[in-house]
Amino acid sequence: MNLDYLEITGGVPLQGKVTVTGAKNAVTKMIVASLLSDKVCIFTNVPNISEVEITLELCKELGMSVTWDRENHKLEVVTKKIKTRKIPQRFSGANRIPILLIGALLGRVNEEIVVPTVGGCHIGKRPVDFHMSSLTTLGAEVEYRKIGKESVYIARAPQGLTGKVITLDYPSVGATENTILAACRAKGRTVIKNAATECEILDLILFLQKCGVSIFVDADRTIHIEETKTFYPCEHYVIPDRIVAASFGMAAIATKGRVFVKGAMQEHMVNFLNQVREIGGGFRVEKDGIEFYYDGPLKGGAHIETDVHPGFMTDWQQPFSLLLMLADSSSVVHETVYESRFGYIHTLKEMGARVDFFTKCLGGKPCRFALQNHNHSIVVHGNAKLSAKDIAIPDLRAGFAYVMAALIAQGTSKISNLNFLDRGYEDLGQKLKALGALVERKSNQVVLI
Repeated sequence: MNLDYLEITGGVPLQGKVTVTGAKNAVTKMIVASLLSDKVCIFTNVPNISEVEITLELCKELGMSVTWDRENHKLEVVTKKIKTRKIPQRFSGANRIPILLIGALLGRVNEEIVVPTVGGCHIGKRPVDFHMSSLTTLGAEVEYRKIGKESVYIARAPQGLTGKVITLDYPSVGATENTILAACRAKGRTVIKNAATECEILDLILFLQKCGVSIFVDADRTIHIEETKTFYPCEHYVIPDRIVAASFGMAAIATKGRVFVKGAMQEHMVNFLNQVREIGGGFRVEKDGIEFYYDGPLKGGAHIETDVHPGFMTDWQQPFSLLLMLADSSSVVHETVYESRFGYIHTLKEMGARVDFFTKCLGGKPCRFALQNHNHSIVVHGNAKLSAKDIAIPDLRAGFAYVMAALIAQGTSKISNLNFLDRGYEDLGQKLKALGALVERKSNQVVLI
């Protein structure tokens, strides 16, 4: 068994160009959405990341045929027939995809569906109540059941699914996606109010429309879906990953470098770019990407409040908090999406960062975590001097914040648990090395007896 780690020596400005491929949070959902149809679906700009691998393995269990040209980032899938309705338990906790299979399969099979419990990064409870409420409203029966040591969701729609008007209590991305998938084959029209409208969801909607689904979005977070009886083969270009694009941009600024991020799309990063400029970071938008650069000392006094789209993404928060640690004064970050997303801060404090935690909402308005004793607000003090440290990554986005910290820290850091980074970043070590970083991916060989 290989236990890979990154060895990073800090202090070198990143320089050059890096290309961003398709968004993890878009392509994995579209792979699942292709299960609605028995027609060929072709995706281009597909990232070579483990999250795609896991999703494909899961879908192949159901009968999906896959041809993946990794070198050219092209993927062709088709599911002529659903071969099983029970997903093996080995996929339990692998990622957040299994729960979406309920919405995708309920309208295609008549029998009971069994899927393992969800997984992914440990950044908060991320309850599936919103999913279950919507699916139940459409006519599904969903139950959580513990069978021995296994935990599964069992779903069925004995009378079929029927379109309804559904109002989500919170604009959850996953619940919106699951409801959309179920609605595609539900009788009549489904209307989803207070839906999530992230650009990855809009990309999913564009893909479904190509497949034959009549679907559109109103300006007031309302999505309309008509019952679909005829599907078509289609080809779809996956939007570039705005989280990866922002990550490289922040790394360029933090290391006092200059990096052109090919594929970064301004329209997907408006709120982020505003905050970059507010703290004194530099960027220049070009037709095929965005160049990020250090433009002098960073300014503190920022107030970052994460939120659903079009707000500041929770997945931008961790590396941006690191930027704030380098600013000339203190700033505030209020996390409103996940209640346990500041766990990564403790390691950065051990490296030399100065951060104070608060259970109060240090934001413009109280969020749903108010008065619940969660440390969901921080005050980040500037002028941090970081020292190298050996770090075990706890989750994907914290992982990149640690990589950024290592890139600017004095000394050499060793970062392990790369399986988290591999979920969302394609060839990260090689791309950083091409930008001039002193980084090597190494392996600890472990012999199992």
